Amino acid sequence: MLFYLAVLNIMNTQHPRIDRELRTIEAMIRMYCRDHHDTGGEYCEICNELMTYAEKRLENCPYQEDKPTCTNCPIHCYKPDRREQVKSIMKYSGPRMIFKHPIFAIRHIIDGYKKAPPRGHRAAARKSET
Repeated sequence: MLFYLAVLNIMNTQHPRIDRELRTIEAMIRMYCRDHHDTGGEYCEICNELMTYAEKRLENCPYQEDKPTCTNCPIHCYKPDRREQVKSIMKYSGPRMIFKHPIFAIRHIIDGYKKAPPRGHRAAARKSET
């Protein structure tokens, strides 16, 4: 419950695109944890740590509102072991998302067509504003 309140707090301070990514990964991890770790809807310690890690990575994403899906992103912000962990969760949860969370699934598919802007595009945009 405590983690969920932290997620709600972050969701209120981030760009809607990051908020949606956070809710999507949260749904995928919850589904995976429930089915593989038999936790009854709560996170096990491993999945809770992964969710906290994913939250921090999204919070610090340099693309923010222009964020592509992780597959299309040139920046690999996850450590290799965490990336493998998320891949296995997505491999399991991804096909099930269309039935459990169809809106998240459809939005994620649409976001998958979005290409990452070039690195440094935000700094260039800030310079042109001043």
